[in-house]
Amino acid sequence: MEQQTYTIREMSERFGLPASTLRYYEEIGLLTDVIHTESKKRIYTQQHIDCMTAILCFKRTGLPIAGIQEFFRLEDDIPGNIDQMVAILEEHEQNIREKIERMESDLEHIQQKVRYYSAVRDAIKKIGRAVQQECRDRYRMP
Repeated sequence: MEQQTYTIREMSERFGLPASTLRYYEEIGLLTDVIHTESKKRIYTQQHIDCMTAILCFKRTGLPIAGIQEFFRLEDDIPGNIDQMVAILEEHEQNIREKIERMESDLEHIQQKVRYYSAVRDAIKKIGRAVQQECRDRYRMP
């Protein structure tokens, strides 16, 4: 059975990235074994989709490119590097947990501000209606 292949445009659309980013990831060794046709077109496979999924997960969660490169380098010899790989992932997991805690605290702060300013807005509207009514009552024309 023939393996499904993808063009750079399909990969770009799939991951919401410019083609230049895919070329850059290939240049710095994050995307490996990309096939180049005689006309210089790149051909990607499921392996590249899986790799991009991992890259974007690592990036979204704050692992720098150098850290991703190091992890992928270690993946070349999993049995020989498994302890380092697990250590990198555990440290990254802890960093993510700390970020989540900070963000949850920040979210609570934002929610308090939403409640406060919503109450201020409601009070301003209520006062505004009362003032309008008072003006109507006071300056009613005979």
